[in-house]
This record gives sequence, structure tokens and C-alpha cells, in this order.
Amino acid sequence: MLRTAVLLAAGDSHLAEDLVQATLTKLYVNWSAFQRARNPDAYIRRALVNALIDERRRVWRHREKPVAELPDQPVAESGADPAGQAVRQALRELPPRMRAAVVFRYFYDLDVAETAHALKCSEGNVKSQTARGLDRLRDALTALSPVEENLPEGARS
Repeated sequence: MLRTAVLLAAGDSHLAEDLVQATLTKLYVNWSAFQRARNPDAYIRRALVNALIDERRRVWRHREKPVAELPDQPVAESGADPAGQAVRQALRELPPRMRAAVVFRYFYDLDVAETAHALKCSEGNVKSQTARGLDRLRDALTALSPVEENLPEGARS
């Protein structure tokens, strides 16, 4: 659950932990519905998406003011993967449902029908959300990566 939540939260581990906690609380309260579910994994994935959407709707989030420089920044991990950080940053810029469609389709390798069922939307919606999400990710990652012409001769592919 935590791994899925981290992907849905685009690498924000604190938000991911909150999503898992909210999901586990809802599962506890609705345990009988969870036990009746035909596919418990799909039930949990959907509960995580619902928790993410609920979290993004919270009023206090809209009152937060972004600042250019944070007062306390965590120490960068040694050996941090810059490509992974770029992907997480690009994922973070996607809306929650689009992010969920991309995560379910490409991380969990669910087909269009399974993703539509998990997100409770049409298959066409999954296809368009996934296509738009991949386009946005591609654009964001292209903007973050150096242009190949500016690379030294030995570094070109």
C-alpha cells in the first residue's frame, strides 16, 4: 500500500503515509464491505485514489502559500537518483486522477478495463487521461533533460 501511495503522491512520502493511514482507517470502519469485495487489491487501490482526491480537496491546502526558499530543507540523500527525482517531480505536476491512471496502467500494468473499473470511469476516459498524462510527463522530462546537441561528443547516443 505504501509503495502505491508513494507513486500516487508523486514521491511525497509524508503525504503517502497520510494516504495509507486514511485508507486503513476507512477499511477498518467498512471492514464488512472490504471482506465482500471480489478483488481486495482493486478495492485498496480505489480507496487510496479516493484518499488522494479527498486530501487534495481539503480547504487548508488552498491556504498554503508557496515560497521561493524553504527555511529548513532536508539533507539530500547520498546516491539519490536524479532521473527518479525528475520523474517524481513530473508526476507531482499531474492532477490526481491523471496520475492515478498513469500509475495503474504503467506501474501495476493494469489494462484499460481494469484501470477504468479501479477509477470508476469509462475506458475512453482512462485512455485520454493516460495519453494526456504521458504527454505531460514527456514534456516535463524533456524540459528537465539537457538537449542532445549540447552534450559532449562522447555523451551523445
